[in-house]
Amino acid sequence: MSKTARASLPRRAAVPITVALAAALQVMTVPSLQAQTFRERLEMCWPLERLAARQGEDRIQRGDRSALIEPPARTPMRAEPIPQDRRLAIRRVKLPAGLKLVALTFDLCEQPYEIAGYQGDIVDFLREHRIKATFFAGGKWMLTHTERAQQLMADPLFEIGNHTWEHRNLRLLKGPSLWKEIERAQAAYEQVRAGLVARQCLARDGRRPAPSPRLSLFRFPFGACNEQALGAVGEMGLSAIQWDVSSGDPWIGQKPEMIVRSVLAGVRPGSIVLFHANGRGWHTPSALPDVVHALKRQGYGFVTVSELLQRGEPVYSDTCYDSRPGDTDRYDRLAQRLDLAYQQWRQKVLAGSKQPKSVLVPTPVEKPAPVTDFRTEVNKEP
Repeated sequence: MSKTARASLPRRAAVPITVALAAALQVMTVPSLQAQTFRERLEMCWPLERLAARQGEDRIQRGDRSALIEPPARTPMRAEPIPQDRRLAIRRVKLPAGLKLVALTFDLCEQPYEIAGYQGDIVDFLREHRIKATFFAGGKWMLTHTERAQQLMADPLFEIGNHTWEHRNLRLLKGPSLWKEIERAQAAYEQVRAGLVARQCLARDGRRPAPSPRLSLFRFPFGACNEQALGAVGEMGLSAIQWDVSSGDPWIGQKPEMIVRSVLAGVRPGSIVLFHANGRGWHTPSALPDVVHALKRQGYGFVTVSELLQRGEPVYSDTCYDSRPGDTDRYDRLAQRLDLAYQQWRQKVLAGSKQPKSVLVPTPVEKPAPVTDFRTEVNKEP
């Protein structure tokens, strides 16, 4: 406010307005101070170079014995089961009129015969522009990328969801196999989080929350489910999160301009958008900035899935699909072929070995072992 404008005000009004301006400036300053405090805390746990993307880290390592990871022995925390009438797939959220929010989600899945990648350039962009996001991480991925998983957990911009232990198609599993695929990812998260807490990298001053002690969100591999799988997920107290907008990024032919066009054409208030950040978001780093900037120009804000659910009413579906009901059922045969190829490869790898190698962070493989059959199947993966 100029001196002239202030002088023209009644004397009694000047003081309250000055106080109001000071209060407003204080409110505006708090987020930046919190962000600065958080950044300092992260640097205490990880030097900047450990947070930033590293060359070659996005590469998917296939066919090496170090991909065989034993699941955690711990029993995951129990939670109140989801009510029977809500054991459904959430596709989007219906928001109050005029509220334009969208949730960007990134899958971090890892098959049993591989060590998937970590696309740090995606995470770097989200951090630089303060974009909130939800990462659906496989349990095995969290154990082969422990440090990266902890960095995501410690970042208040992000939340983590369950993406099963080894990315099996839950439509094809039943009984103990079905339950273990879900539970082992829960246990992996809790084990990795416990390591983070032990390092005292979580804030304890109340200015930002620590990562949840357990996962509460779930995403089905291949986007495929059935009534039995939905029931198992709900019984474990997990909300099944699908999507209503797919970037199509795991298809290498989906060029950046195609991703941008597809996402912008499908997004509406309350949308949940699917991306990948495990080495299969082939052109996502190039497309994501254009997507984010375009949505910002349209007036959208970015929130985590949990925050989106808190702002409106979930839109449910009694089946899981990509763009139309039944379209993810085609992955049943692919999953069966992948599992058969994996079992054959596992037998070859373990020939002469008593048990698979159990490590948290395997030694990087410079040249994957030549396992032609299973490579052919992996390259068909969605």
